[in-house]
Amino acid sequence: MTKQSIEATSLSILALDTCTESCSAALTHNRQAYCEQADAPREHSQRLLPMVKSVLSQADIKLSDVDLIAYGRGPGSFTGIRICTSITQGLALGQSLPVIGISTLATMAQAAIEAGAQQVLAAIDARMGEVYWGQFIAVDGIATLVNEEVVSAPDSIVLSLDETQTITACGTGFDAYPQILEMAGGLPVCELAKFPDAKYMAILAQQGHLNGLSTSVDELKPVYLRDTVTWKKLPGKE
Repeated sequence: MTKQSIEATSLSILALDTCTESCSAALTHNRQAYCEQADAPREHSQRLLPMVKSVLSQADIKLSDVDLIAYGRGPGSFTGIRICTSITQGLALGQSLPVIGISTLATMAQAAIEAGAQQVLAAIDARMGEVYWGQFIAVDGIATLVNEEVVSAPDSIVLSLDETQTITACGTGFDAYPQILEMAGGLPVCELAKFPDAKYMAILAQQGHLNGLSTSVDELKPVYLRDTVTWKKLPGKE
């Protein structure tokens, strides 16, 4: 996370994400950021709590000192989303902490924006010939959604961004469907933002909290985008 992002975050925020192949935890406290990340798609449930313990230990605080828990709400892997939300529930309930769901697509877009992008098309491979995708612009350094997040076939993506200006691509959707990169005369890829990383969630969580979007843990809401077709997923491909 950039120095600017850390300074903009005054709350002590614990951020968690397991919605894709990447597993990450981050903590902002006293304008410092502490981060853990691993690419371990089948070990999220084993990895996340030790990561939480590590970032709290690095900051020398306890969970009770945290002001807010931000969690990856999806879209992404159905199993990964469930792991993230269930662990968030357990942590938040024990300390009566407020929570805030952060879009995985917005988290990726925020990473790209902090790397210099002004317009971002974020896409995650959704399997079954589809991608989860969303379009974002930088507004005062914050990834801001244009229209809505969608799950669709790659050739159904319709850009609402300014095609006369650079549109940066990020996410696994472009690995699975590289033809998307041919849109708007060619989209550069931000490899830094290939997966959502919890360290980029804090500034989004801070802004969301200021906008009144944090809730009690009882109101935690995962976002699947196509939860009506979970039965179609293939073993090992969720």
